[in-house]
Amino acid sequence: PPITRERRKIIEAYLKEQKFPIENVFVQTSYTFPREDAEGYCIFYDKKTRKCQIHSIKPETCVAGPITFDINKETQKIEWHLKKEKICLLAGKMCKNEKALRKHLELAKIEILRMVQQLDPKALQTILRIEEPETFKIDEDNIGKEILDKLISDS
Repeated sequence: PPITRERRKIIEAYLKEQKFPIENVFVQTSYTFPREDAEGYCIFYDKKTRKCQIHSIKPETCVAGPITFDINKETQKIEWHLKKEKICLLAGKMCKNEKALRKHLELAKIEILRMVQQLDPKALQTILRIEEPETFKIDEDNIGKEILDKLISDS
C-alpha cells in the first residue's frame, strides 16, 4: 500500500514507541510503501498471530481493503473498485452482504480520499498506472479540482 508522508511519520513514531525490532521498514520509489519479507508478506504482518502489527495505525489502503480506486481523468470521477473473491476472500463475503459492503465503502472512501489528497503528484500518478485487473467497479464520485490538478503534469 502507498504511504503518505503523514502516515509514515505516524507509523515511525508508533514503531519507536513499541520498540519494533526491524529497521528500514519502508521502500522509497516513486512512492513510499512498506517493505515485504522474503516470502512477499508485508513487513508488518505477523505470521504467528496472522495479524497486522500496526493495525491501529495501518495505512489508508489497508483500512479500505478490499476496496481500491482509480481516477478517470476524462469523466473527472474517482472510481471505487472491489477486489474479486479469487484474490480476496473478504471481498467475496462483502459481495454477499450489501449492507456491510456499503458501510465499508463509506469508510474506504474517507480513507482513500485522505490518502489521495496527501500524496504528491508523482506518487499519485505512479499508483494510478498500476493495473488491478482482478477488481470490478462498484461506485464512482466526482473528484475535486485539486486532485485532478495533480494528474495534469507529468512530474
